[in-house]
Amino acid sequence: MAVDAKSVKELREKTGAGMLDCKKALEEANGDMTKAIEFLREKGLAAAANKAGRIATEGVVESYIHAGGRIGVLVEINSETDFVAKNEQFKEFARDVAMHIAAMSPRYVRREEVPQEEIEKEKEILKAQALNEGKPEKIVEKMVEGRIGKYYEEFCLLEQAFVKDPDKTIEQLLKEKISTIGENISIRRFVRYELGEGLEKKVDNFVEEVMSQVNK
Repeated sequence: MAVDAKSVKELREKTGAGMLDCKKALEEANGDMTKAIEFLREKGLAAAANKAGRIATEGVVESYIHAGGRIGVLVEINSETDFVAKNEQFKEFARDVAMHIAAMSPRYVRREEVPQEEIEKEKEILKAQALNEGKPEKIVEKMVEGRIGKYYEEFCLLEQAFVKDPDKTIEQLLKEKISTIGENISIRRFVRYELGEGLEKKVDNFVEEVMSQVNK
């Protein structure tokens, strides 16, 4: 069933769980707040939200190299203790995130990192597109907000669908690991390199090269 934003907000305030998790819980519970809270607790997501406020300063810098060395990723993922950083589940999570970054090319970890000027520029473009499509101006603003949400889903790591399981986002995967492992985990930062990115690739003219040698 469809759930309203007010109920999602209320559930989030009660449990500290993420917006998407709260929306899904309410849908599963047919709008029943008590059952939705139970659903989140059963999934460990409410507990994960409580752990998420704790400081995580240990962890790993994981690397991933793809396509014969054409794409490389470094990602820093933090945990509360060095013990957890050596946990196989934690290391597997770090590898999965690095691989995902290589495949999906996010620009930011979370939406709060996106520069405001970038969002404003995108909104202008989306507004122009909607008007060009002949949409009534009174609904254009709502359309733009919806499309900005898609923009975050495309470029923010935590909001991207996990490449190995598109039914969950990276944020949902992270919360599952927090719940399973039992302490806070945080994806802090990453860098992605792609061979030749940003360079104008030289295209050699074989005929000219041969002629230049002949005329010497």
